[in-house]
Amino acid sequence: MIVGTKLYIPHVRNSLVPRPRLIRKLNEGMETKLTLVSAQAGYGKTTALSEWVKQCTALVAWVSLEKQDNDLIRFWSYITASIQERVPGYGQTIFPLLEKGPSVYWEPVITAVLNELHGLTNELVIILDDFHTIELSAIHDSCIYLIDHLPSHIHLYIVSRTDVVIPTARLLAKGELHRISMLDLQFQLDEGLVFFRDTTDLMLTNEQVTELFYQTEGWVSGLQLAAISLKRSDNITESIHQFSGQHHYISDYLLEEVLHHQPESLRAFLLETSILSRLNRSLCQAVTGQTNAQEQLEMLEQLNLFIIPLDDHRNWYRYHHLFSEFLERILSATDPEKWVQSHIRAAHWLEEQGFDEEAVEHFLEAKQYADVVRLIEKNLQTLMQSKSEALNRWVSVLPENSFAEKPMIEMFYISILLGVGEWEVAFRRVKLAELWFHALQEKLTEAEWSQVMGNIYFFCAVTSYLQKDLVGTSEYFELVERYMPAGSSFQTMGRNRYQGYDSFDDHLAVISDLHAADAFLVKWIRTWEKKKVYPFLGSLYASYSKLLYEWNRLEEAEFYVNQAMGRKDIVPFARIVIHITFSASRIQQAKGKPSRASELLSQLKLQIDSPDYELFMLKIEAEQACLSLQQGSLEYAQDWLQRCGMVHTDEVSLSRVAEHLIFARVLAESGRLEEALYLLERLDHLLWKEDRLRDRIKVLILQSLTMQRAGRTEAAIVQLETALQLAEPEGYIRSFIDEGPMMAEMLSAYLKVQQVSSRLRNPLLVSLTYVKQLLEALNIMPEEDLSLKEILTDQETKILRLIGTGLSNKEVAYDLNITGETVKSHIKNVYRKLRVSNRVQALQRAKELNIPE
Repeated sequence: MIVGTKLYIPHVRNSLVPRPRLIRKLNEGMETKLTLVSAQAGYGKTTALSEWVKQCTALVAWVSLEKQDNDLIRFWSYITASIQERVPGYGQTIFPLLEKGPSVYWEPVITAVLNELHGLTNELVIILDDFHTIELSAIHDSCIYLIDHLPSHIHLYIVSRTDVVIPTARLLAKGELHRISMLDLQFQLDEGLVFFRDTTDLMLTNEQVTELFYQTEGWVSGLQLAAISLKRSDNITESIHQFSGQHHYISDYLLEEVLHHQPESLRAFLLETSILSRLNRSLCQAVTGQTNAQEQLEMLEQLNLFIIPLDDHRNWYRYHHLFSEFLERILSATDPEKWVQSHIRAAHWLEEQGFDEEAVEHFLEAKQYADVVRLIEKNLQTLMQSKSEALNRWVSVLPENSFAEKPMIEMFYISILLGVGEWEVAFRRVKLAELWFHALQEKLTEAEWSQVMGNIYFFCAVTSYLQKDLVGTSEYFELVERYMPAGSSFQTMGRNRYQGYDSFDDHLAVISDLHAADAFLVKWIRTWEKKKVYPFLGSLYASYSKLLYEWNRLEEAEFYVNQAMGRKDIVPFARIVIHITFSASRIQQAKGKPSRASELLSQLKLQIDSPDYELFMLKIEAEQACLSLQQGSLEYAQDWLQRCGMVHTDEVSLSRVAEHLIFARVLAESGRLEEALYLLERLDHLLWKEDRLRDRIKVLILQSLTMQRAGRTEAAIVQLETALQLAEPEGYIRSFIDEGPMMAEMLSAYLKVQQVSSRLRNPLLVSLTYVKQLLEALNIMPEEDLSLKEILTDQETKILRLIGTGLSNKEVAYDLNITGETVKSHIKNVYRKLRVSNRVQALQRAKELNIPE
């Protein structure tokens, strides 16, 4: 719901002091993209902008912000609505995106905003008042992007008490930033003289005004407060002398003077309504119980007591922030019970009027947590769709047990925490929720109980998975199967939205142990593949096909991709479809079918049906750029490089690892080697810190190739060896051989060096067998035969030796402290490497090759 009063340009009194210097300074902002008006409370920022707007020839869209606007959808809805007030028809492409609900990413909305702003023919000023109330980083990021791409005929004025989180130095250097500071806003002496002469009834001498001016340092509200106080003074000269110290020390004194001289009923009215961000007759009457609320509001305006009309009809008002903060501080300190009751009464009135979100804020202040939970539960579906940031903020400050008996609220909050990467907090809440929900069994029906437990066990599985515990994940999936065989609704929550992180869809990005992943994925694919409607299975198919691809088992990988692409239940879920299609395209390229590989990605663009279509397109186009390099088309990749919007100095994040890698690859292929290395170095540090093995191996490989191109051969070999050392235990193949001839040359050179070290009996970090295996996969035959002792890894040799003693798989697993499924995976690798199909053949082959027992 759009509150119209937030879009009104605040009313300006006729008795203002003319400020031509400040108006000229504000006019200068029309030559830049951004004007930042920054000063603490009481410097007349809003008043100055309101006065300036009266003489501005451009269209002006105004939004008065408040803390409830810390929500991406709400924030941009108000800005769009404000512009629409001045430009009928504006927002036609923006509102549909906003109405579809939240997404972690804001690019589609800002792209639509910019496109519509570009289409405007007239100059437009957008004023965002009280921007300091906005703390959400996603909003800050979206504003930075907006400013960077703002058309020249659009001017943004940001009004804030504090410096904003925007790279102002860069804008200033480019001549795109104009600053209005505290020094610009404070009165000059001549303006102070005019203020006391023309706007007050005080007959002060120039010397007295000068003394007041210097004591308040030209602070506008300080002079205004002094004038109100001096009207009641019996000794003006003595009162002026009492105003000592800096203005932030005298403000409370002056405000107390103002408040002390008001009638008792008006004082009570002021204190009790100070908790309101906006006021009208009905709301004030509900909060104070005074039936003459409208008269009180009008009296405050006549007395010039820091009250600001929000519309021309005098229906809505707000207090000056400095005044309301002072009053609320007094009320909470002197009568905390009345402070609480004022919040409760305001909340009930707002709820009755349909302003549930504002009602929640007041209930929270009053610690009426049951009412907060009640309103959240009442609006849960709406909040889940469009107010997730607000919901996250509310739930995070509620006591731990306040919604212990509201399982859906708790689980939604857990899903939000997981989605934004607050994993440690989510892990703790999952464990607590598991305990709480067990206690609900007697209060719920059997069906409700099964649903609750199935959902919470799914989250237990997710937390185990994110902690790389696949055994624990499997155990919890068994419980999900028991309680909810049709699956948890949270399994596919947001699957058609671009959430940024691939952690929940691309399992190999998280799991380092490929052999354990092999066993895990096979088990659950077999468990769920017979279910006709189980879209969660799609991400497992995608991950398993990627695993098989990495091991260069292309036919098997293609089989599982085809299984996934044949399921109708996966089609609506864009995030799953993308991973499956990317895998299919890579398989076709590896099988020597480049046309089919390209066709799959082109078709994918037509398949995506999501509110976040543009974000998915960025991901697909990056993949197309990578494929074009593999196919020898540098021109397409360089075109993508120019239009992708990325730079090598971007902050690296887990949400864009794939795009960062492709961007670095295209930079390197384009000869921009140092830029590529700068990006890769920071990416390597992030992936090492976050323990992301697969992607780190890919970064190390690309680093080694780029260093080789730069003539830094020794450093290139060091990076290659690190990559090989990390990759060998897991059997990585395609990550190396997809690099083609240059990788073949580097591996051949590395092999020769290692063979010399081997003859000298120096310890080797990477087995010669593994390097030769990669060269063979590249169709390069090493100069020497394989060293037979190095065909198998140490773990595979141990397992083969134990098999030779007659132990079962279960006994081998126990002896080596690994799972039975991992043993099976290793045995499959032994059979493949030795080209046999059973234990007897394996043992015989090992004897022939003289593999040590």
